[in-house]
Amino acid sequence: MSPQWIVVIVLIVAVYFIFIKKRPPLRHNKKETTKKKNKEEVQSNDMVECVECGIYCEVDDTILSNNKYYCSQECLKKS
Repeated sequence: MSPQWIVVIVLIVAVYFIFIKKRPPLRHNKKETTKKKNKEEVQSNDMVECVECGIYCEVDDTILSNNKYYCSQECLKKS
């Protein structure tokens, strides 16, 4: 092999490892990402809005159903 081909091959390998190999995966599982995001974002003393009536309550005082927060059983039954 001539030295020119060796240089070309080395450049191709370098470009592959720099630009392609270190790229993060293109597809993520949305459900896993959403679950992680919800756990990280909402803490016990955070205020969240009731989906039905719109008032704000602490997360500890709310009812979580289908990833939606409700302030009471009445609001949960309405929806």
